[in-house]
Amino acid sequence: MISKLPDVGTTIFTVMSSLAATHQAINLSQGFPDYDCSDELKALVNEAMQQGHNQYAPMPGLMPLRTAIAEKISHLYRQSVSPDTEITITPGGTYAIFTAIATCIRPGDEVIIFEPAYDSYIPNVLVNGGTPVLIPLSFPEYRINWNEVRAKITPRTKMIMLNTPHNPTGSILQENDIRELEKLVEEFNLLVLSDEVYEHLIFDGAQHHSILRYPAIYRNSFVTFSFGKVFHNTGWKMGYCVAPEHLMKEYRKVHQYLCFSVNTPMQYGLARFLETPSHYLELPAFYQQKRDYFLELMKDTRFTPLASEGSYFQLMKYDRISDEGDKDFAVRMTKDFGVAVIPVSAFYRDGKDNHVIRFCFAKKQATLEKAAAKLRQI
Repeated sequence: MISKLPDVGTTIFTVMSSLAATHQAINLSQGFPDYDCSDELKALVNEAMQQGHNQYAPMPGLMPLRTAIAEKISHLYRQSVSPDTEITITPGGTYAIFTAIATCIRPGDEVIIFEPAYDSYIPNVLVNGGTPVLIPLSFPEYRINWNEVRAKITPRTKMIMLNTPHNPTGSILQENDIRELEKLVEEFNLLVLSDEVYEHLIFDGAQHHSILRYPAIYRNSFVTFSFGKVFHNTGWKMGYCVAPEHLMKEYRKVHQYLCFSVNTPMQYGLARFLETPSHYLELPAFYQQKRDYFLELMKDTRFTPLASEGSYFQLMKYDRISDEGDKDFAVRMTKDFGVAVIPVSAFYRDGKDNHVIRFCFAKKQATLEKAAAKLRQI
């Protein structure tokens, strides 16, 4: 059989997590918390199970959950979306992204992707017959060069993929980015796929420039989210996609044959949980405290932090320590010093290496303290 993804192997996340387990290293590599999700949320899901909500949910998702999401969007972004026709519940954010691409991208279509990029983006485009057009974010600020974007647009350009807050860099879109994006969307009638799974993890009082805020862009957009990333339960694989009715109609045609519907009791639990806005409004402060604490712990190391404006990732340069490639350095950190991280070159198709590694700080305080103690030895 001829592979549709001949250049794709095991992801760096699997590799580093396996290496961490083998060497009993502290795992600051893969993006998941080492603390549990809310007891209240677990109780709500269990209550739904006990009440017999254990059969298929409707294909687009339970209406109470879609209604709660629409109310959250109205509260946060001052935009009205229809829970009936513009929101679909999905088994995780990565699935939501794949389905949007599968809905729109045909052989020959070009998709602009900014690197470093979350590892599913390029394979998602390739497996659907599209052509990734890769544009590097400017280092070390990781900003978009919109003149370069314009230069890369061709008659075959179908979509621009965005990620804010950004994985792996922690950068966020700024107001000027939105203005430039709006010009291109209108001029070239481009689709936008905006990955906003870390929407509530924004620091230092900054605003999350969700595409949902901007009607001129939203009418051409799919916007994807993750409950797992923000409510500390990545293993539940619960997310959703928001898109205008004409796009969501096509999205659901694909969705119904990929998974049809999503975990029923968890949808009931999340619908009830979202009735209390503080459950998501408190998240920026919660994660900023973790970022700031981790940075304070790292002051006595030889690592140099880059700006983290959102997400639960912190990039660090290690040029004062070694001139090794980032993959070799990450492996040596795991084996010799007992802390697993992700080399940022893994987020570039050509392996571009700026000697930067990614730490996940979504960990217990004790975990971060133990990791920092080991990192001071490097």
